[in-house]
Amino acid sequence: MKKLYRSQDAMLKGVCAGIADYLGIDKTVLRLIFALGTFFTGIFPGIVVYIICVVIMPADDNIIDE
Repeated sequence: MKKLYRSQDAMLKGVCAGIADYLGIDKTVLRLIFALGTFFTGIFPGIVVYIICVVIMPADDNIIDE
């Protein structure tokens, strides 16, 4: 069974990489889609969604959170 988690392969906190792993798509493509979506919606909503995902999504078992 698939598990949604924040990935260890992280640029910031691993949200996009974890979602990409869950969906089975390339991390770079998802990061680009998220960045463009954030830019075209006025930046603030994308940042809020990312912060919510950081709080809600569990970390990968191998991540040592800073």
